[in-house]
Amino acid sequence: MILSDQDIRKYLKSGKIKIKPKPDLAKQLGPCTIDFYLGNTFRLFDHSRYPYIDPKDPNLSSEVMKEIKIPDNEQFIMRPGEFVLATTVEELELANDVLARLEGRSSLGRLGIIVHSTAARFDPGWIGKPVMELGNIGVMPVALYPGMKICSFTFETLSSPVDISYTQRKSSKYAGQKAPDSSRLFQEFTSKSRKKE
Repeated sequence: MILSDQDIRKYLKSGKIKIKPKPDLAKQLGPCTIDFYLGNTFRLFDHSRYPYIDPKDPNLSSEVMKEIKIPDNEQFIMRPGEFVLATTVEELELANDVLARLEGRSSLGRLGIIVHSTAARFDPGWIGKPVMELGNIGVMPVALYPGMKICSFTFETLSSPVDISYTQRKSSKYAGQKAPDSSRLFQEFTSKSRKKE
């Protein structure tokens, strides 16, 4: 069941949903969503240095991407065809019986900006800064500003609390993230090779 604005308020008050800094509900709370703002740290591909990305290489995924920070009141220009990782200003923490979904904004979609390419689900027990996979599928560059509304979250209750939360799973790659970390897909290849030994 998706939480209404009433229930989001209750869950925030009880601590089943934690958001830092504390949201301004008058500005951020919708009928069944809460808006999050764009942070100022971006990670983008430095595609001129490598011919391709090998997901098995533990160093390449971080080396092929560079991190940049945009000062407040300045713009980050997303060019057509560009893909970047970015975080929200807010940190999110979920109880063991709450699931969250990141939703894009129609106003940005109409400019060609896709707010999340995949991975919209945030599992119960999740903690950290949400990372968005931003893409520009339009034909013109678009300016994004740190502090602008970038996405919203909906929340759902599970039929019962999970036995093992996201942060307790050994395979969780991004628990507690604070920045737009690059892919850690290489860990899956490493863990498979260890099992064979």
